[in-house]
Amino acid sequence: MTLTSALDVALSGLLVTSSRTSVVSRNIVNAGQSLASRKLANVVTAPDGGVRLASITRAADSALLAQMLAANSATGQQRSIVEALDRLDGTVLDPELDASPAALIGKLMDSIQIYSAAPHDTVAAQSAIAAARDLTHALNSATDTVQRLRQEADAEIASTVSRLNGLLAQFETVNTAIVNGTRSGADITDHLDHRDRLLLAISEEVGIRTMMRSDNDMVIFTDSGVTLFETKARAITFEPTLIYTASTTGHPVFADGVQITGAASGMVIGSGRLAGLMTIRDEIATTYQNQLDEIARGLMEAFAESDQSASPTLPDAPGLFTYAGATSVPPSGTIMTGLAGMIIVNPSADPAQGGDVTKLRDGGMNRPEGEGLTGDEYVYNPDPGGLPGFSDRLQELIDRMAEQMGFNKAAQLGDKATLPGFAASSIAWLQEARSAANSEMHYRATLFERTSEALSNATGVNLDHEMTLLLDLERSYMATSRLISVIDEMFRALLAATR
Repeated sequence: MTLTSALDVALSGLLVTSSRTSVVSRNIVNAGQSLASRKLANVVTAPDGGVRLASITRAADSALLAQMLAANSATGQQRSIVEALDRLDGTVLDPELDASPAALIGKLMDSIQIYSAAPHDTVAAQSAIAAARDLTHALNSATDTVQRLRQEADAEIASTVSRLNGLLAQFETVNTAIVNGTRSGADITDHLDHRDRLLLAISEEVGIRTMMRSDNDMVIFTDSGVTLFETKARAITFEPTLIYTASTTGHPVFADGVQITGAASGMVIGSGRLAGLMTIRDEIATTYQNQLDEIARGLMEAFAESDQSASPTLPDAPGLFTYAGATSVPPSGTIMTGLAGMIIVNPSADPAQGGDVTKLRDGGMNRPEGEGLTGDEYVYNPDPGGLPGFSDRLQELIDRMAEQMGFNKAAQLGDKATLPGFAASSIAWLQEARSAANSEMHYRATLFERTSEALSNATGVNLDHEMTLLLDLERSYMATSRLISVIDEMFRALLAATR
């Protein structure tokens, strides 16, 4: 080997050492970043005996990354559900605080029981009416909470769709840079890290799976198989609903023109924040609203007044509990959507609305109209003036509240129960749902943390390793520099000998 060849070899080693030092420095700087992978400088031997930097690649584990993305989607879904169930829990609080419908039903039964023991006591009557009023207010308030929750979920769905469109647009830019860089042979490792971070952000909003094509091109699908990105970002669309009532049905979400949420979709997404928000808006909140509506209907059924004439022909009419414009009692086991938000104490028995409290004892809250009717068909007290000791109607109300009645299965609490039992089951359903969602969220969050840790261990930057490598490169640089110095001295000696 000539001195010139030796110098070329030494210079190539110096250049490669400099490049490898730069790569190690990048690793050290990026050590604290999420999904920052370890960059690897690949060195090959040249035909002349020197070395050159062939490429810069990164440590990667596609299987672990896919598992982490799936765990992230499931965590995002469960977190949104837990937050919503915590909000709904505010409608019941602790039943012992007399804030839940179940507790207030018990309080109403106790008040009527006390009133039945002293049916002449106006104060006891007013206490019973006040208990009924508290119950209707609780049902009204719970309905407001449920519908406000659905409205907020709908608004968050719109925000999620907007974020998804923004993330997919960023993904398109980065993916294009990766494809072009792969074709030109440029260093694309930082772009690949950026793309992984975008995948993580997208997976939090919606469950995804990916497919790699040539030139490091990536395609993204929802976990149900609908294309979100293929060369170009596909549009995610959603029409928000600004105001929610119990009868409002929210709109579905579409990806690339394909419906990905709602019962009508054949490709429903299974995870991600978007799936959780849809579950809240269209399933959890509506089921709980059905339960509230069935409690309200059960109250109207239990307190309904029936025709007391010798030959009864009139249908049952609303008694202590009614709603504006009510002319009849909703059929047993049939949900009247939004009834819990409309139910009120019958004005004819509520002193706060100018009514007479004794009608709770005597009946006659409704005066039927029609030829041949006296207006007293719904009066239970046999004395036209009202026997002050009459308690049969009050005892009947207590018995009816303790009887089994039919409930709609859509409330998910069975089709037969007593009214207090049904209300208590509603609380149990809510608490069980919260407990299950919390347990699932913690499990998914733990799985995400463990998967992230495993991915970091497999592909991330280890500062100790990088610092050790940096010291080795420093020694290599010093050795190569010393070699160049020796070659320089030999050149000087050779030149001096030729003079």
